Amino acid sequence: MEIKTIALDREAYELLRRRKRKGESFSDAVKRIAREARPLSGFAGVWKKHLTDADLVAIEKALLRGREADRERTHKLLARQG
Repeated sequence: MEIKTIALDREAYELLRRRKRKGESFSDAVKRIAREARPLSGFAGVWKKHLTDADLVAIEKALLRGREADRERTHKLLARQG
């Protein structure tokens, strides 16, 4: 097994140490924490705290353009299969 060394500041180390379970190695703790699924609802409202209304409008417009482009691609592909 290959070993990598990483540097953590004191705060990151303490956060990891507190999440580490008894008998668990730091490597195992990192893998477990990295694999933990988080519900999408946990991210609700996060952007709103850091973005302006104009930013949010621009993001929404970009998402709508992307959806429209996906619909157009789907229609073209279906037309080719005809």
